[in-house]
Amino acid sequence: MQYLIDLHMHTVASTHAYSTVHEYIVQAKQKGLKIIAITDHGMALGDSPHRWHFINMRVIPRIVDGIGILRGIEANILNLQGDIDCDDGMYRELDLVLAGFHEPAMASMDIDKNTEALIATIKNPKVNIISHPGNRNYPIHIYEVAKAAKEYHVALEINNSSFISRKGSDDNCREIAKAVKEVGGLISFGSDSHVAYGVGNFTHSLALIKDCNFPTDRIINRSPQAVIEFLAIKTGRYIEELATL
Repeated sequence: MQYLIDLHMHTVASTHAYSTVHEYIVQAKQKGLKIIAITDHGMALGDSPHRWHFINMRVIPRIVDGIGILRGIEANILNLQGDIDCDDGMYRELDLVLAGFHEPAMASMDIDKNTEALIATIKNPKVNIISHPGNRNYPIHIYEVAKAAKEYHVALEINNSSFISRKGSDDNCREIAKAVKEVGGLISFGSDSHVAYGVGNFTHSLALIKDCNFPTDRIINRSPQAVIEFLAIKTGRYIEELATL
């Protein structure tokens, strides 16, 4: 099965990334993708865009040259209470909120505290996807997190970049996929690309879910309709323009 939707990428608005929205669209079209989500980092990371960047994402058309665009953010988990750097004004203009651990925003603690923070984030009604939960630098009680994600209709990401830039995360990602499969939850794929050439690359993620025999009907990237319906359940917003894709 082909997965033609990428739900995690970064543009030059995150200054450690190197491509524009337009460059992503060009690459997405060449690769036959249907939808991309622009998910630049939240402000707590330090080299991230101003909150106006997220509020003004409404100016980006829904479909450009046949590619659907989701307006999103990869927010930072800030504390044990699950607060993130996406305020109400930003949230109103966004379609998709990823949230994850990043060292500049919140240092790793012990496995119990990391789990507490992640489950609190899952309970945050703004959050749709937990980004790179397999990060070996932030150990968690995987089964507990998977159960909470299932309960609160939050997908856990199998982040393709984790297999490359977060060395040693493979086993965690595999255990996450197994736990989500067991509890009946959802996963998402994200390239976590920081340059347009990587958009839609799920090579490592696909190998892992094949190895785990993960059911394709619980991977939200499987179709535009699946993504739209997944977001509508949590946000109450149905993005009708993308249903034609």
